[in-house]
Parts: sequence; C-alpha cells; structure tokens
Amino acid sequence: MNTSRQKNLPAEERRNVTVEAVVDLAGKTNPESITTAAIAKHMNLTQGALFRHFPNKEAIWQAVMKWVAERLMARIEKAAKGIDSPLEAMQAMFLAHVTFVSEHPGAPRMMFGELQGAKTTPAKRMAQAMLKQYAVRLHDLIEAGKARGELRADLDSEAAATLFIGTIQGLAMQSLIAGDMSHMVQDAPRVFAIYRRGIISGCEDDKGE
Repeated sequence: MNTSRQKNLPAEERRNVTVEAVVDLAGKTNPESITTAAIAKHMNLTQGALFRHFPNKEAIWQAVMKWVAERLMARIEKAAKGIDSPLEAMQAMFLAHVTFVSEHPGAPRMMFGELQGAKTTPAKRMAQAMLKQYAVRLHDLIEAGKARGELRADLDSEAAATLFIGTIQGLAMQSLIAGDMSHMVQDAPRVFAIYRRGIISGCEDDKGE
C-alpha cells in the first residue's frame, strides 16, 4: 500500500482505507488475532498514524461492521431494484449477497466472530441491527409474494426470511472451510432453486430453475 498516497487522503477516505485493510486481513487470518500492530503493518503505517483516525481497536471493528452493513445492503437493494416479482427480487438479492461475500471473505468472518462473542460490543450491535434490517426487508418481500399468489399462502414469513439468510451463511461457512469462495458462487443458483421450491405456491411454475 502506498504510504505517501495515504498521507494526502481526506480523513474519511483514510478511515475507509483502514476498514478495507481490516476486511482484507480478516479474509486471510482469524479476525480475533488481528491486532492494531498487524493492521498498521499491513498498511505500511505506524500505530500512531492509525490511532489518529480511530481511538481504539473497538472503534475500528465498529467501523468495519458499518462498512459491511452499508455495502451489503446497498448491493442487495441494487440487485432487487426494478424487479416487479417479489420472488425474482429475492433470487436477485440472494445471488448478489453471495457475490458480495465471495468478493469480501473477511466480511462473514468478522461478522461470525462478532455475533458469536459473549461480549456485547458496538460492532456486535451493528451486526445484529443489519441482520434485523435484512430480515424485515425479506419479510416484506415474502408478504408481497404471498399477496400476489407467487408464494404459499400458509408460508411462515419470519421462518422463510431466517432460512434465506441462514442458507447464505451456510454457503459462506462451507466455502471458508474449503478455502475457496468461488464454491458458493457456483452452488448458489442450485441452492436457491431448492429454497424456491419450498416457498412457491402450488400454481407457480418453476421458471428459471
């Protein structure tokens, strides 16, 4: 990373560069083992330079979760934009989410680490808030799908939203274990096809499968 270039960056952009460096590191190593010294070394900076933009490590982790939440939600909203069918919008969101995770493997590692931790940190609260926002968005789409007759009238919307997110998390975990994030991109269409069969109404054809 070009240190001289960083010195000329606006403060907000410097913080974003730091966050991206942490996400990059988390994709290669256990997030719990990432120290501020490791972050500074990765960026070719001193710890003093790092702390000019963040008061402590907790603030960095909170900024990372904010970065992940904002970019992921923007990615899935962009994917669903302009799609009239709630079911097709869900499929577009599913595939967009999978692509985002494959591009940023450090993101799910950071999120899993925060959500599994016993301590309630600002970063953990942010991760929980993002998942809640995501679930509400899915719930609304599912209800709209039921109203249009695309999805089963007796479908448990809350459970369907939970399964949607959980399926992506499962794909991410398997790819992380395998050490190849391309696996989840390849598997995603087939996996969503199975999810789709479980939620569509009886009169819905299996188009796109």
